Amino acid sequence: MSLPFDPADSADPSDPADPADRADRADPAGTVGDRSPLGELRLAAYAKVNLCLYVGERREDGRHELVTLFESIDLADELLITESATGADEVVCPAVPGPNLVGSALAGLRELGWAAPPLRVEIDKRIPIAAGMGGGSADAAALLRHASELAPVRADAVAALAAQLGSDVPSQLDPGPAIGTGAGDQVRLLADAGEHALLVIPQSFGLSTADVYRAFDERDRIRSRTDLLAMDVALETTLVGTGWVLPPSLTVNELQAAALTLRPEINRALTAARLVGAERAIVCGSGPTVIGLYWGDEAWPRAAAAAAEVAEVFPGAVAARPRHRGVGDRTSNG
Repeated sequence: MSLPFDPADSADPSDPADPADRADRADPAGTVGDRSPLGELRLAAYAKVNLCLYVGERREDGRHELVTLFESIDLADELLITESATGADEVVCPAVPGPNLVGSALAGLRELGWAAPPLRVEIDKRIPIAAGMGGGSADAAALLRHASELAPVRADAVAALAAQLGSDVPSQLDPGPAIGTGAGDQVRLLADAGEHALLVIPQSFGLSTADVYRAFDERDRIRSRTDLLAMDVALETTLVGTGWVLPPSLTVNELQAAALTLRPEINRALTAARLVGAERAIVCGSGPTVIGLYWGDEAWPRAAAAAAEVAEVFPGAVAARPRHRGVGDRTSNG
């Protein structure tokens, strides 16, 4: 994996007097010192939802400019990290055969000179797959969040690697609400929102993100840079301080129509969410998962009751709470 930066570039350009500081500069990954004993590490990898998504032009790298509001929720995969008995890094995820983003994260860390022992990462998938909820990105971000505990590595190098791995990975390095710009990889953290809960309605099928964006390009109006900047400003001025509420006028997913073009049956889930009282129902990211939003002090019991009712038709439906920033993600550490 070729990184789009020189890890040494962010070092202090002055020549430090302390030999230990010079050694750290000579070791771009910051791997001076002993690695931490591993034992067993269990981590939660939180799903993300897009509470809004505005789409702009397609860039030369194939990604689209966008403005989005990310939120992490308590629906999560679990990663079990132990030392590998094979002498090489390995990723085991029965639900996702073939290449895995966690494997790419490990390869990128090794290229940085990260000196953790060979790892075995077992992934218990609970986030729906190919569902617009960033499950693969969440798994990779969970590993990256804790990489420095297993062996020293510089935070700026980890952040750059996250951006290379995918647009949804950077926002999940510090799970919680955030505005995403660029291709979603430029992240501005927000304070926690006001009291709310979500109804999550997965589908029995997946959708390719690339296919949804292709359908968007063929049929929908693409926002100019000026339009995107205006939406960014609108979010910035609305989501101020702790306890913000996203108004219905901004709770919009501009990929929704494209997703519905590819899989019109998603409309059934949108209708179901509205019928059980969601104040706003939208497709999550590139879909096909549908989310319903409930705001206010009674948000959780309302969302839980809605999930129980909708589950009669959509068996995977669940209620979810937002994941507040600063809450630990370890499920255990042996």
